[in-house]
Amino acid sequence: MEIGMRVILMLSLAFYLASAVYAIQGDAVYYPRPYTPSACFQGQDKGPWVAGVRDELWGNRAACGRRYRVSCIGPAYGSKNPCKGGSVDVQVVDYCRSPCNGIINLSQDAFNKIANLDAGRIKVQFDQI
Repeated sequence: MEIGMRVILMLSLAFYLASAVYAIQGDAVYYPRPYTPSACFQGQDKGPWVAGVRDELWGNRAACGRRYRVSCIGPAYGSKNPCKGGSVDVQVVDYCRSPCNGIINLSQDAFNKIANLDAGRIKVQFDQI
């Protein structure tokens, strides 16, 4: 049984490390309510846990409906750490047109869950879920 537990532990560690490799990092900003209309769902309200993405993720609307788990990893500038800890799950509903100040533009609700709003712009790590 001990060998089986070691195998499970090693597989769990490998999965954890592999998932960290695929995480996307970049800057996040936020936008205030109302969160509609949106480029993906027009006037349909998808709730407060939404985001817009920049060209790298947009893929000519392919990102619409995609879900990401986003975590704050630090300040975008040399200020004090704005992160609150934890993560937030968001659904892509919009396109962040150039000049977009972040790779992901979180709803104000989503941003506030993971960071202090006063920061305005933060470093994030996120994975598709």
